[in-house]
Amino acid sequence: MSSKKIGFWSVWALGVGGIVGGLFPALGVVIQIAHTGAPLAFAIAGTIALITTYAYAKLSVAHPCRGGTVTFLNQAFGSGLFSGTLNLLLWFSYVVMLSFYLNAFGSYGVSLFTSTQPIWKHLLISLAILGTTGLNLLTANHVGKSQIWIVSFKLGILILFITMGSSHIDISRIEPVSVSSLQSIFSGAMVIFLSYEGFELIANTAEDVVNPKYTLPRVYYSVIGFVIVLYVLIALVTLGAKPIEQILAAKDYALVEAAKPILGQFGSVLITIAALFSTISASNATLYGSARFSSIIAKSRGFDSGSQINGIDQSSIGLFITSSITLIIANFFDINRISTMGSAGFLLIFAAVNLANARMYRYTKSKQWISFLGAGICLIALGMLIWFALQTDPQTVWVLVFMLGVAIGIEVIYYLSNKRQLHL
Repeated sequence: MSSKKIGFWSVWALGVGGIVGGLFPALGVVIQIAHTGAPLAFAIAGTIALITTYAYAKLSVAHPCRGGTVTFLNQAFGSGLFSGTLNLLLWFSYVVMLSFYLNAFGSYGVSLFTSTQPIWKHLLISLAILGTTGLNLLTANHVGKSQIWIVSFKLGILILFITMGSSHIDISRIEPVSVSSLQSIFSGAMVIFLSYEGFELIANTAEDVVNPKYTLPRVYYSVIGFVIVLYVLIALVTLGAKPIEQILAAKDYALVEAAKPILGQFGSVLITIAALFSTISASNATLYGSARFSSIIAKSRGFDSGSQINGIDQSSIGLFITSSITLIIANFFDINRISTMGSAGFLLIFAAVNLANARMYRYTKSKQWISFLGAGICLIALGMLIWFALQTDPQTVWVLVFMLGVAIGIEVIYYLSNKRQLHL
């Protein structure tokens, strides 16, 4: 990677780009679960992310390095079985998140065609991951500049949708939230929590950022605050624009359906283009962070992180592996199951990061109780998500157990093969 530094707006665009791409697949999912409580579900999920942002901001300033979450967990808990398992689980969750974005890219892309044969969706997904993989082989500076342009374009379209849609809202379609609907609202919030995850990617840019102590906290809080407002407003306009039955009929590209009475056919095409740009930029941002994982995890395990294999550096190898596995999941897994898997993985990771900051609160100059609160909320949210999955799709829970089991198994094999003492 290049040694060139990136400034506030490049990092801000990377953060927003990593988050807002999740809006397009999440919108239909959350409306299906929470119905007219979707705006509140987005606000609840955003609040959990905002609390966790405190830990990330403090840890990123204390450890401005490329490792991000990997480094935070290793610093707090050592490089034992606990942190090693969570690091691998984080990588698995990144792959799931990429699949979440790319599945939406394919769905929205196909809505532009007269033919909606599955082959076209799979072709679009495959082309998208190949394109973003190529872009991430460039320098960090190129990645930052591309994000500014992509994010500016898509936000312009989304703000136009909100502005024009505010005069088309039919209040009668947005029912007041009742006590009986709170369960579905909280369930919806947990399932689409993945749509806020992108802020974690900011931590991976810390080493490339100009004046990280000043820049990073401003980026974290402004990104999350902006996205919460954006998500809630878009959900309100979507629900008010068309009957919920019509929105659910086009669940995979709900925002396009909502845009038709507001912006017309041309406007719905613009929304589709924004969705394509959003999911591409989110994939770009995610790959940018995950490409560094192989060298960081290798270094934490005592390997030479600067080594090359057949002339290719370890971060590039990690990029290729991540892209290959993403192709499989994005093409063959259901979007609801992908969302649940990813949300569960990141809720567990965020609980651990909050605990890491609570453990190092003196070093990071933090208020310990805030991070303990964040850890507790993440664990409660994870419990609610698992309970919901058991009620609606028990197979998803087994996939989650499999992900965690594989992560633990790889770590145990590493210790046994290297004849090292197994410790937490």
